[in-house]
Amino acid sequence: MTIAEVSRRYGVSADTLRYYEKVGLLPNISRTAGGIRNYSEDDCSWVEYIKCMRSAGVSVETLAEYVALFYQGPSTIQARKNLLLKQREQIVARISELNDILTRLDWKLDGYEERMLKCEENLKAVRPESPAI
Repeated sequence: MTIAEVSRRYGVSADTLRYYEKVGLLPNISRTAGGIRNYSEDDCSWVEYIKCMRSAGVSVETLAEYVALFYQGPSTIQARKNLLLKQREQIVARISELNDILTRLDWKLDGYEERMLKCEENLKAVRPESPAI
């Protein structure tokens, strides 16, 4: 299967597939005599696996480390699990951060007419002209 076919099948750009190969997420993809990448079904399984891990919030860097550990065998199972636990902690922290941001925005919207417009009028008094954009 060509890179264009894989790209269409999985909704991943050809550039992204090349990048995944470059950073070691995809095994060495075989090539035709003309140098065109020729994805096997096994290669496609890796593309699907990478998409699944990325959709779970695993960063490319962590996934590259994970794949390298995977190839080292079963002795790395705990290390791989620890990588995923660390990613989970980072996502939980990001969710907390986003909840704080949402709470702040909700507060601004809740009192928009009373607080925000008054604040904006005060800002206009300090700098009445519009900045060049």
